[in-house]
Amino acid sequence: MDNGDFLVNYFSQYVDLTEEEVDSIRKADIIREYTKGDVLLRQGQIAKNCFLVLKGCVKRYYIDGGEEKIMEFYTENDSIAPVSYATKEPSEYYISCVEPCLISTGNEEKTQQVLLQFPHFAPIFMKIGESVQAKKQVSMDTYKNLEPEARYQKLMETRPDLLNRVPQYMIASYLGIQPESLSRIRKRMVSGK
Repeated sequence: MDNGDFLVNYFSQYVDLTEEEVDSIRKADIIREYTKGDVLLRQGQIAKNCFLVLKGCVKRYYIDGGEEKIMEFYTENDSIAPVSYATKEPSEYYISCVEPCLISTGNEEKTQQVLLQFPHFAPIFMKIGESVQAKKQVSMDTYKNLEPEARYQKLMETRPDLLNRVPQYMIASYLGIQPESLSRIRKRMVSGK
């Protein structure tokens, strides 16, 4: 599949595209390939772009006492709108690739150009924004009040894909527990005790 096809497929979820639109999306120079470990945004930088993960897995994290604390994972069709992009303040966290990624980058100028050329795309951008907000709220609400074992159970139910593609120490960081605790939780769940 051509890299542009990933973006065409993404937009096609929301609207029926004309041949002209498909061609225009494929020609747009907004898709980049990244390797595992590439950093999209560093703590202290002001974000100039938003991102759409077309393929791969990305993490958002901060460093506390030399230790990485993972706040969120983003996978296929997830949008990333860094707070720094909206506030124009230095970012309080990093965003980097957990695995090789294909990512569409955008900013206000590019969005305006697309909307001038294709005004009926406006609802897509609104839906993306609403989706980002809803996911953020669900994620915060889901894990905030749960015990570690319940957080892991919830992750298994809501994001089982992460368990096979993200190293366990990253899962532990995301859940706010030590890797050894995650191992014990997993053993208890397997043995049924």
